[in-house]
Amino acid sequence: MIIRSKAPLRLGLAGGGTDVSPFSEEYGGYVLNATINLYAYCDIIPRDDNKIVICLEDRNQRYECDSARSLQINGEADLVKGVYNRVVKDFDLPSLSFEIHTYVEATAGSGLGSSSTLVVAILGAFVQWFSLPLTDYDIALLAYSIEREDLCLAGGKQDQYAATFGGFNFMEFYANSKVIVNPLRIKDKIVNELSRNLVLFHTETSRESAHIIKQQQDNVRKHNEQSIDAMLHLKQQSLQMKEALLKNDLDSIGLILNSVWDYKRKMAKGITTDLFEKVYKVALEAGATGGKISGAGGGGYVFFYCPGMTRYRVVEALSRFKGKVRRFEFTNRGLETWQI
Repeated sequence: MIIRSKAPLRLGLAGGGTDVSPFSEEYGGYVLNATINLYAYCDIIPRDDNKIVICLEDRNQRYECDSARSLQINGEADLVKGVYNRVVKDFDLPSLSFEIHTYVEATAGSGLGSSSTLVVAILGAFVQWFSLPLTDYDIALLAYSIEREDLCLAGGKQDQYAATFGGFNFMEFYANSKVIVNPLRIKDKIVNELSRNLVLFHTETSRESAHIIKQQQDNVRKHNEQSIDAMLHLKQQSLQMKEALLKNDLDSIGLILNSVWDYKRKMAKGITTDLFEKVYKVALEAGATGGKISGAGGGGYVFFYCPGMTRYRVVEALSRFKGKVRRFEFTNRGLETWQI
């Protein structure tokens, strides 16, 4: 028997950062995101030799240990271990023996939510294996708890819900872990036009988002007016982005993204870089009407809205930088699990 799962990565179109505590608890957060056809994969093969073998295929890393009910968190395959430890504890399972393989189609620090998406994929495989009674909301919340509480990794809440639910979603985040996922019914022609007009560019840089997120959190705790005002504006821009998509007002999306980026810069130091400012300037000069870094900032992927026929000029202009344009399509499916 082989248990398999996959979960999609996401583009954060507006509101990213307002899903991070303590802002979401004090002011409420709004995020609009959409999943794309880049995935995190997980495969579990049960064994009967009291061994656990962990293979991180995209990193070419392999770890082996004796079966136990709790695995040591030591910087080696901690996402896998964190999910395993929590599932065994919460559902009172015996120590398990298995081989697990993971693969993510984007590097860590890319800004597409790769780490959280992988946690969802791993958790989904265990849910499939043991037929655990978890809803989509339960899976997303448990994935968040594992990553943020058990493993003490800084970040927001949107990635786990995006990977679990899939599609275009307007998400609301409140105190006491209350999350409302509102799926958006967007016509296929609008989705096709949006994916055609968005240019996704990997800067071939990565970032450790933890220090940026910590600054955001500290700014809220210290009642930094500029940072809080920026986040409040990002909330409103999420509403504007939702309206533009639902009403097929795509020409306004670039302008909204441009405004989003202006405010996102103000949330914390390190969100932008000299490289990104140069890339952004060149893309706008070539015809893009707006864009933003995907994720917390500091590196990874950026994307631009390119109306009409400007896409080709923008792609050509970006070729002067070290980096790569990545073709993608939006997907309307979230976490999927099966076994063979």
